[in-house]
Amino acid sequence: MSTPPFDVAVIGAGQSGLAAAHALLNAGLRPLVLEAGPRTAGSWPAYYDSLTLFSPARHSALPGAPFGGDPDRYPHRDEVVAYLERYAAGLDAEIRTGAAVTEVRAEGGDLVVRLADGTALPAPAVIAASGSFGNPCLPALPGQERFTGRILHAAAYRAPSPYAGRRIVVVGAGNSAVQIAHDLAPVAAVTLATRTAIRFVDQRPLGRDLHFWFTVTGFDRLPARLIASPPTTPVLDDGRYRRALAEGRMDRREMFTGFAGEEVIWADGTREHVDAVIFATGYRPHLPYLHALGALDGLGRPLRRGGLSAVHAGLGFLGLEWQRSPSSNTLRGVGRDAAHLARRLAGHLKARRGIRPRARTGR
Repeated sequence: MSTPPFDVAVIGAGQSGLAAAHALLNAGLRPLVLEAGPRTAGSWPAYYDSLTLFSPARHSALPGAPFGGDPDRYPHRDEVVAYLERYAAGLDAEIRTGAAVTEVRAEGGDLVVRLADGTALPAPAVIAASGSFGNPCLPALPGQERFTGRILHAAAYRAPSPYAGRRIVVVGAGNSAVQIAHDLAPVAAVTLATRTAIRFVDQRPLGRDLHFWFTVTGFDRLPARLIASPPTTPVLDDGRYRRALAEGRMDRREMFTGFAGEEVIWADGTREHVDAVIFATGYRPHLPYLHALGALDGLGRPLRRGGLSAVHAGLGFLGLEWQRSPSSNTLRGVGRDAAHLARRLAGHLKARRGIRPRARTGR
């Protein structure tokens, strides 16, 4: 097998893939970044139109490149997309868009990455950084297949205008559920359906954004191994969401138990006509290209120790929730995991193939 012109194939050019490329360059390795979509921004262009970050710009940057502008503002989705595209353009790395990975296999001790166009790329090492947006978690409830209204996941929600004047239920108690319900409230009758009470946390305790306190207390770096069961993320609120609930512009009810024709059946047995149900119920890792490698468990989750595969020493993961810390799948935290993973892969490649780390060529 001929020697490839790169050391590590990085699958995905979102925040995790770009952080991986930056870290690999710093470790003296040559990355090849493969992005299925047309832009070097991962899934960010597909998020709903009103999305804003829950962290201010000063706490929302990848390594080596501040976000820019007012550091205390909460950037909009489109600002994040533009930031990531600038970041990608500043990397001294090959990034291929429109390069969808269909399979990773082990051949002769190395890995081979196969693309949708039939290309086979021998890869000394691979980092799976494709995120989870492509694998939304959509629960199944009794009567769901016969519901005459619309059912969608938050991944498919874009803007409130198609729902004007309609009766909408948003399922979920997290930040996305509450933000989408608040987005819809001016034009539709909206209920948040949750199994437990929504847990709100002040966005700016003691006059500083919560992410400032995450930094100074060391919470962002808390080792995930110390947490037996990661807690659910509370809803960060500057007061607007609790105010909307208190004023009746949207409400909250205990989760409904099923569907009946055009209705949902609430926990108290009452039924109500609903036009659409939006499930903001999270995502699971989207790694179908690793099935042939045997690198996933029966639920499609990576078999790993920290960021390294438990199946193949040349395979790493990046951007998983609580991979190594509470901030592992965030703009502010993924860079630390990337640097750790790059060092581990550099050691693996040096031991296996005698690769000498090159001088740093990236940002």
